[in-house]
Amino acid sequence: MARNGCPVAELISIVVTTYNRDDALAAVLRALAGQTDPDFEVIVADDGSRPSAALLVETWKGRVGQRLEHVWHEDRGFRAAEIRNRAVLLARGAYVIFLDGDCLARPDFVARHRALAQRGHFVAGNRVLLSDAMTKKVLAGQLPVERWPLSRWLGARLTGGVNRLAALLTLPLGPMRLWRKDRWQGVRSCNLAMWRDDLIRVDGFDADYQGWGREDSDLVVRLLRSGVARKDGNFATGVLHLHHKEFDRAALPDNDTRLNAVIGADAIRARRGLSALKAEA
Repeated sequence: MARNGCPVAELISIVVTTYNRDDALAAVLRALAGQTDPDFEVIVADDGSRPSAALLVETWKGRVGQRLEHVWHEDRGFRAAEIRNRAVLLARGAYVIFLDGDCLARPDFVARHRALAQRGHFVAGNRVLLSDAMTKKVLAGQLPVERWPLSRWLGARLTGGVNRLAALLTLPLGPMRLWRKDRWQGVRSCNLAMWRDDLIRVDGFDADYQGWGREDSDLVVRLLRSGVARKDGNFATGVLHLHHKEFDRAALPDNDTRLNAVIGADAIRARRGLSALKAEA
């Protein structure tokens, strides 16, 4: 039964990807600990971090949502698709939100994603980019910027601390949230939500994507092909994206080729997805 008219009745699973950035992960977990809606669990999807990440997660257990778990695999390069799949296999919620380990969720993040959840749809959220200087300031002092009012962000925008303010505004939009319902472009897994059974139907992320880029686009193309429509989470779910160095993009040409092949085919299920991990186990 839906709660307050929302189709997600209880537990939501949040999958947080991380790799060797403990200060950012601590800030992400702190922000999640301050959510107004407590009915969620967090699975930290660790793409091969040093042992300190697991120790950090342990210190936050009992303080973040209903459950906090850590799943890790060996560091063999950028394998975000595979570690997200491993986290999904541990998830208990009927609805899954993917969040990067350098994206801070404002206090109503879970509540707004819950309100936007709709059967037959996935929700593509957006972000505000913090500058390098602003990020260093936030992490050095572990400043709870996710709680800042818009007036403080206006000051940060005027001094170049963030790239825009619009993503922090809240607007109802209504039917306009579906105006890009068939469009895969621009969807990012740093803030992306969907029903777990839809994710399982397309077999999750394709772990053949190794190295940065396009694994999220591949997933979205297959979701759309399976009949799941896009719903915009803009002006509702915006997150604060901490600055980081650009990832090595050496694998991007191969990943572009792989994505183009998927776009030109009729595949719905991943070549090496959730079912492949289950078979390996």
